[in-house]
Amino acid sequence: MGYKVAVVGATGNVGREMLSILAERNFPADEVFAVASKRSAGSEISFGEDKVLKVKDLETFDFAGIDIALSSPGASVSKVFAPRAGAAGCVVIDNTSQFRMDPDVPLVVPEVNPQALAGYKKRHIVANPNCSTIQMLVALKPLHDAFKIKRVVVSTYQSVSGGGKEAMDELFDQTRGIYMNQPITQTQNKFPKQIAFNVIPQIDVFMDDGATKEEWKMKVETAKMLDPDIAVHANCCRVPCFIGHAEYVNIETEKPISAEAARKVLKAAPGLAVVDMREPGGYVTPVECAGEDKVYVSRIRVDDTVKNGLSFWCAADNLRKGAALNAVQIAEVLIRDHLKK
Repeated sequence: MGYKVAVVGATGNVGREMLSILAERNFPADEVFAVASKRSAGSEISFGEDKVLKVKDLETFDFAGIDIALSSPGASVSKVFAPRAGAAGCVVIDNTSQFRMDPDVPLVVPEVNPQALAGYKKRHIVANPNCSTIQMLVALKPLHDAFKIKRVVVSTYQSVSGGGKEAMDELFDQTRGIYMNQPITQTQNKFPKQIAFNVIPQIDVFMDDGATKEEWKMKVETAKMLDPDIAVHANCCRVPCFIGHAEYVNIETEKPISAEAARKVLKAAPGLAVVDMREPGGYVTPVECAGEDKVYVSRIRVDDTVKNGLSFWCAADNLRKGAALNAVQIAEVLIRDHLKK
């Protein structure tokens, strides 16, 4: 007997990826429902190679009898529907920022803290972390276990797909407009500055201390999932790339660390692939990550400006491991350990 699964926000970038990954991984679902806003209700969306689902209206959708909802409809929508679905007995795996720091909601990356899933029963909601935090922690977890990380300084290079379809359209339209000699102001809606052929050192809103909310998320989510004693300083940047986030990560550890020892630990860790050849092109970039499930680690080297320091580059498909894949992996652990039928 399989499970009944709803994908909420099914017509968005992440929702479509969720449906695709459910089909790819042969998730044990007897029924899959595509759910979205009223304006998308009645439209059709692909599920796997040969199935088409008719989109249901979230406002009227009945979650009674649904085992798991994979959700990415936006935080304000999740705030309303997720508690309603949870009260009906459905476990909501939510990809928005709405519940991440709620003490009664587990925040989970399966390669990092699967044990936290036991707390789902409090509200029947599980939070999917921020995309940039997910890929960083998949790499940091084995290093922390082996060498005990004290401090992290991370600089991110995040693609526009993290801002949704409108952000991707803005990059496309601006790039095309530049070649056609059109004013950028006509297509500047999603970002505070021109994104085409540019780099923007702001993701999300500014906070009182000068950090952006994206930078704050990486700090507090690391504390909640990995270790509250790790000091995190994040610098988040939007780059003109459609899919795939990259990060330069610098760590200080309590135990001595070398590039060779770190490489060995990272190669053995789940969810990671090490591609680290010290030659031109001997590393992985966001373009090469598109459609891939793993977090790729490259440029591993010692930082000799501190006692036990290491730097590395990591890249991943933010729509997959940074969002949809992580949610499906949470669902897989959930049915393996908690929702067995």
